[in-house]
Amino acid sequence: MPWKDTQSSRLRRLFLEGFSAMDIAEPLVSFDAEADARTVRAFMHEKEFDLVGIRVDGLIHGYVWRDDLVEGFCRDHMRTFTPDDDLVPDTADLTEVVKSLAINKQCFVTILDRVGAVITLSDLEKPPMRMFLFGMITLGEMLMTEIIRHRYIDGSWHDCLSAQRLEKARQLQEERLRRGQTADLVDCLQYGDKGWILSYDEDVRKALGQDSRRDARKAIKEMETLRNNLAHTQEIIPTGWQRIVIACSRLEHNLENIAEGLKLLEQPKVGG
Repeated sequence: MPWKDTQSSRLRRLFLEGFSAMDIAEPLVSFDAEADARTVRAFMHEKEFDLVGIRVDGLIHGYVWRDDLVEGFCRDHMRTFTPDDDLVPDTADLTEVVKSLAINKQCFVTILDRVGAVITLSDLEKPPMRMFLFGMITLGEMLMTEIIRHRYIDGSWHDCLSAQRLEKARQLQEERLRRGQTADLVDCLQYGDKGWILSYDEDVRKALGQDSRRDARKAIKEMETLRNNLAHTQEIIPTGWQRIVIACSRLEHNLENIAEGLKLLEQPKVGG
Protein backbone atom coordinates (compact mmCIF):
# COMPACT_ATOMS: atom_id res chain seq x y z
CA MET A 1 0.00 0.00 0.00
CA PRO A 2 1.53 3.37 -1.04
CA TRP A 3 0.20 5.33 1.93
CA LYS A 4 1.91 4.95 5.32
CA ASP A 5 1.30 6.45 8.74
CA THR A 6 4.41 8.61 8.33
CA GLN A 7 2.85 10.23 5.27
CA SER A 8 0.88 12.64 7.43
CA SER A 9 3.97 14.16 9.06
CA ARG A 10 5.73 14.36 5.71
CA LEU A 11 2.79 16.19 4.17
CA ARG A 12 2.65 18.57 7.11
CA ARG A 13 6.34 19.39 6.63
CA LEU A 14 5.89 19.79 2.87
CA PHE A 15 3.01 22.22 3.09
CA LEU A 16 4.03 24.18 6.15
CA GLU A 17 7.72 24.49 5.29
CA GLY A 18 7.89 24.13 1.52
CA PHE A 19 6.79 27.69 0.71
CA SER A 20 6.96 30.92 2.70
CA ALA A 21 5.58 34.44 2.56
CA MET A 22 8.70 35.77 0.82
CA ASP A 23 8.07 33.45 -2.12
CA ILE A 24 5.15 35.65 -3.21
CA ALA A 25 5.84 38.99 -1.48
CA GLU A 26 6.81 42.23 -3.22
CA PRO A 27 9.20 44.84 -1.76
CA LEU A 28 7.26 47.65 -0.08
CA VAL A 29 8.15 50.86 -1.90
CA SER A 30 8.47 53.67 0.64
CA PHE A 31 8.78 57.46 0.92
CA ASP A 32 9.91 59.85 3.64
CA ALA A 33 7.13 61.18 5.85
CA GLU A 34 7.96 64.72 4.66
CA ALA A 35 7.41 63.89 0.98
CA ASP A 36 4.80 65.93 -0.85
CA ALA A 37 1.47 64.05 -0.91
CA ARG A 38 0.51 65.03 -4.46
CA THR A 39 3.91 64.05 -5.84
CA VAL A 40 3.75 60.63 -4.20
CA ARG A 41 0.15 60.20 -5.36
CA ALA A 42 1.21 60.90 -8.97
CA PHE A 43 4.00 58.33 -8.67
CA MET A 44 1.59 55.74 -7.25
CA HIS A 45 -0.90 56.39 -10.02
CA GLU A 46 1.81 55.92 -12.65
CA LYS A 47 3.01 52.66 -11.05
CA GLU A 48 -0.55 51.50 -10.23
CA PHE A 49 0.27 51.23 -6.51
CA ASP A 50 -2.61 51.30 -4.06
CA LEU A 51 -0.36 51.89 -1.05
CA VAL A 52 3.26 52.64 -0.17
CA GLY A 53 5.28 52.58 3.02
CA ILE A 54 6.19 55.74 4.92
CA ARG A 55 9.62 56.19 6.49
CA VAL A 56 10.33 58.01 9.72
CA ASP A 57 14.03 58.46 10.59
CA GLY A 58 14.92 56.07 7.79
CA LEU A 59 12.67 53.18 8.90
CA ILE A 60 9.22 52.24 7.65
CA HIS A 61 6.73 53.09 10.40
CA GLY A 62 3.47 53.01 8.48
CA TYR A 63 1.78 53.32 5.11
CA VAL A 64 -0.57 55.51 3.11
CA TRP A 65 -3.33 54.80 0.62
CA ARG A 66 -3.13 56.54 -2.73
CA ASP A 67 -6.65 57.95 -2.50
CA ASP A 68 -5.80 59.65 0.81
CA LEU A 69 -2.95 61.72 -0.64
CA VAL A 70 -4.95 64.77 -1.68
CA GLU A 71 -2.87 67.51 0.00
CA GLY A 72 -0.10 68.22 2.49
CA PHE A 73 2.65 65.77 3.29
CA CYS A 74 2.71 61.97 3.55
CA ARG A 75 3.00 62.19 7.35
CA ASP A 76 -0.45 63.84 7.42
CA HIS A 77 -2.03 60.67 6.00
CA MET A 78 0.23 57.96 7.43
CA ARG A 79 -1.37 54.96 9.10
CA THR A 80 0.92 53.35 11.63
CA PHE A 81 1.09 49.58 11.79
CA THR A 82 -1.17 48.02 14.40
CA PRO A 83 -2.09 44.43 15.35
CA ASP A 84 -5.15 44.89 13.11
CA ASP A 85 -2.83 45.02 10.11
CA ASP A 86 -1.93 41.40 10.91
CA LEU A 87 1.81 41.55 10.17
CA VAL A 88 3.39 38.25 9.19
CA PRO A 89 7.08 37.27 9.37
CA ASP A 90 9.01 36.50 6.19
CA THR A 91 9.14 32.83 7.28
CA ALA A 92 5.34 32.51 7.60
CA ASP A 93 3.84 29.65 5.62
CA LEU A 94 1.31 30.35 2.88
CA THR A 95 -1.63 29.28 5.02
CA GLU A 96 -0.81 32.11 7.43
CA VAL A 97 -0.57 34.50 4.50
CA VAL A 98 -4.04 33.55 3.28
CA LYS A 99 -5.49 33.94 6.77
CA SER A 100 -3.98 37.41 6.97
CA LEU A 101 -5.25 38.39 3.54
CA ALA A 102 -8.72 37.27 4.56
CA ILE A 103 -8.75 40.08 7.13
CA ASN A 104 -7.56 43.12 5.16
CA LYS A 105 -7.02 41.89 1.59
CA GLN A 106 -3.33 42.76 2.00
CA CYS A 107 -0.69 41.87 4.55
CA PHE A 108 2.67 43.32 5.45
CA VAL A 109 5.72 41.09 5.77
CA THR A 110 8.34 41.72 8.44
CA ILE A 111 12.03 41.08 7.84
CA LEU A 112 14.21 41.17 10.97
CA ASP A 113 11.16 42.54 12.82
CA ARG A 114 10.73 45.49 10.43
CA VAL A 115 8.10 45.76 7.69
CA GLY A 116 9.82 45.41 4.34
CA ALA A 117 7.39 43.75 1.95
CA VAL A 118 3.70 43.51 1.12
CA ILE A 119 1.39 40.83 -0.25
CA THR A 120 -1.93 41.51 -1.97
CA LEU A 121 -4.61 39.25 -3.39
CA SER A 122 -3.10 39.49 -6.88
CA ASP A 123 0.11 37.90 -5.54
CA LEU A 124 -1.81 34.66 -4.99
CA GLU A 125 -1.73 34.20 -8.75
CA LYS A 126 2.04 33.69 -8.62
CA PRO A 127 3.52 30.24 -9.38
CA PRO A 128 4.51 29.33 -5.78
CA MET A 129 0.94 29.81 -4.52
CA ARG A 130 -0.56 28.00 -7.49
CA MET A 131 1.88 25.12 -6.96
CA PHE A 132 0.99 25.00 -3.28
CA LEU A 133 -2.76 24.88 -3.95
CA PHE A 134 -2.52 22.40 -6.82
CA GLY A 135 -0.35 20.10 -4.72
CA MET A 136 -2.80 20.24 -1.85
CA ILE A 137 -5.71 19.35 -4.13
CA THR A 138 -3.76 16.61 -5.90
CA LEU A 139 -2.81 14.94 -2.63
CA GLY A 140 -6.45 15.04 -1.61
CA GLU A 141 -7.42 13.29 -4.84
CA MET A 142 -4.74 10.65 -4.30
CA LEU A 143 -6.21 9.94 -0.89
CA MET A 144 -9.74 9.69 -2.31
CA THR A 145 -8.52 7.19 -4.90
CA GLU A 146 -6.82 5.00 -2.30
CA ILE A 147 -9.84 5.07 0.01
CA ILE A 148 -12.15 3.94 -2.80
CA ARG A 149 -9.71 1.25 -3.91
CA HIS A 150 -9.29 -0.29 -0.46
CA ARG A 151 -12.57 0.64 1.20
CA TYR A 152 -14.72 -0.81 -1.58
CA ILE A 153 -12.70 -3.89 -2.46
CA ASP A 154 -15.77 -5.64 -3.90
CA GLY A 155 -16.39 -2.84 -6.42
CA SER A 156 -19.64 -1.78 -4.76
CA TRP A 157 -18.75 1.85 -5.46
CA HIS A 158 -20.06 1.25 -8.99
CA ASP A 159 -23.60 1.59 -7.62
CA CYS A 160 -22.89 5.17 -6.55
CA LEU A 161 -22.39 6.44 -10.10
CA SER A 162 -24.68 6.75 -13.10
CA ALA A 163 -24.24 4.47 -16.09
CA GLN A 164 -22.95 7.43 -18.10
CA ARG A 165 -20.20 8.26 -15.59
CA LEU A 166 -19.14 4.61 -15.38
CA GLU A 167 -19.02 4.34 -19.15
CA LYS A 168 -16.81 7.41 -19.39
CA ALA A 169 -14.38 5.85 -16.90
CA ARG A 170 -14.38 2.55 -18.84
CA GLN A 171 -13.63 4.38 -22.08
CA LEU A 172 -10.64 6.08 -20.48
CA GLN A 173 -9.48 2.75 -19.05
CA GLU A 174 -9.68 1.14 -22.49
CA GLU A 175 -7.69 3.99 -24.01
CA ARG A 176 -4.98 3.62 -21.38
CA LEU A 177 -4.83 -0.13 -21.92
CA ARG A 178 -4.54 0.46 -25.65
CA ARG A 179 -1.49 2.60 -24.95
CA GLY A 180 0.04 -0.16 -22.89
CA GLN A 181 -0.68 1.51 -19.53
CA THR A 182 -1.94 -0.44 -16.52
CA ALA A 183 -4.92 1.26 -14.89
CA ASP A 184 -7.66 0.14 -12.55
CA LEU A 185 -11.11 1.50 -13.25
CA VAL A 186 -10.94 3.63 -10.11
CA ASP A 187 -7.84 5.34 -11.52
CA CYS A 188 -9.91 6.45 -14.50
CA LEU A 189 -12.59 8.23 -12.48
CA GLN A 190 -12.83 12.00 -12.63
CA TYR A 191 -12.16 14.10 -9.52
CA GLY A 192 -15.86 14.83 -9.11
CA ASP A 193 -16.77 11.15 -9.48
CA LYS A 194 -14.48 10.19 -6.62
CA GLY A 195 -15.94 12.87 -4.40
CA TRP A 196 -19.48 11.81 -5.33
CA ILE A 197 -18.76 8.20 -4.36
CA LEU A 198 -17.24 9.11 -1.01
CA SER A 199 -20.08 11.51 -0.23
CA TYR A 200 -22.23 8.42 0.39
CA ASP A 201 -19.82 7.09 3.03
CA GLU A 202 -20.63 8.53 6.45
CA ASP A 203 -17.33 7.37 7.93
CA VAL A 204 -15.38 9.19 5.23
CA ARG A 205 -17.50 12.33 5.53
CA LYS A 206 -16.87 12.37 9.27
CA ALA A 207 -13.13 11.85 8.84
CA LEU A 208 -12.96 14.69 6.31
CA GLY A 209 -15.10 17.07 8.35
CA GLN A 210 -18.27 17.12 6.22
CA ASP A 211 -21.65 16.87 7.93
CA SER A 212 -23.83 15.88 4.98
CA ARG A 213 -23.71 14.60 1.42
CA ARG A 214 -24.74 18.04 0.20
CA ASP A 215 -21.89 19.76 2.06
CA ALA A 216 -19.39 17.18 0.83
CA ARG A 217 -20.49 17.49 -2.79
CA LYS A 218 -20.45 21.29 -2.68
CA ALA A 219 -16.90 21.28 -1.28
CA ILE A 220 -15.75 18.76 -3.89
CA LYS A 221 -17.29 20.80 -6.72
CA GLU A 222 -15.61 23.99 -5.53
CA MET A 223 -12.24 22.27 -5.19
CA GLU A 224 -12.64 20.70 -8.63
CA THR A 225 -13.33 24.13 -10.14
CA LEU A 226 -10.29 25.57 -8.39
CA ARG A 227 -8.13 22.69 -9.56
CA ASN A 228 -9.29 23.12 -13.16
CA ASN A 229 -8.52 26.83 -13.06
CA LEU A 230 -5.07 26.09 -11.68
CA ALA A 231 -4.39 23.40 -14.26
CA HIS A 232 -5.43 25.62 -17.16
CA THR A 233 -3.61 28.70 -15.83
CA GLN A 234 -6.85 30.61 -15.44
CA GLU A 235 -7.28 33.27 -12.78
CA ILE A 236 -8.11 31.94 -9.33
CA ILE A 237 -8.82 35.35 -7.77
CA PRO A 238 -11.47 36.47 -7.02
CA THR A 239 -13.73 33.57 -8.05
CA GLY A 240 -11.81 30.96 -6.06
CA TRP A 241 -10.94 33.21 -3.13
CA GLN A 242 -13.54 31.89 -0.68
CA ARG A 243 -12.58 28.27 -1.26
CA ILE A 244 -8.88 29.13 -0.94
CA VAL A 245 -9.50 30.76 2.44
CA ILE A 246 -11.50 27.76 3.64
CA ALA A 247 -8.98 25.22 2.35
CA CYS A 248 -5.97 27.02 3.81
CA SER A 249 -7.60 27.84 7.14
CA ARG A 250 -8.41 24.15 7.54
CA LEU A 251 -5.11 22.82 6.19
CA GLU A 252 -3.67 21.79 9.55
CA HIS A 253 -6.96 20.12 10.40
CA ASN A 254 -7.10 18.53 6.95
CA LEU A 255 -3.63 17.05 7.39
CA GLU A 256 -4.90 15.43 10.56
CA ASN A 257 -7.91 14.22 8.60
CA ILE A 258 -5.55 12.57 6.14
CA ALA A 259 -4.26 10.46 9.02
CA GLU A 260 -7.85 9.48 9.77
CA GLY A 261 -8.35 8.74 6.10
CA LEU A 262 -5.36 6.44 6.14
CA LYS A 263 -7.02 4.43 8.90
CA LEU A 264 -10.08 4.01 6.68
CA LEU A 265 -7.93 2.23 4.10
CA GLU A 266 -7.69 -0.64 6.55
CA GLN A 267 -11.47 -0.84 6.99
CA PRO A 268 -13.12 -2.35 3.90
CA LYS A 269 -16.73 -1.28 3.42
CA VAL A 270 -18.05 -4.36 1.65
CA GLY A 271 -21.52 -3.99 0.25
CA GLY A 272 -21.45 -0.15 0.09
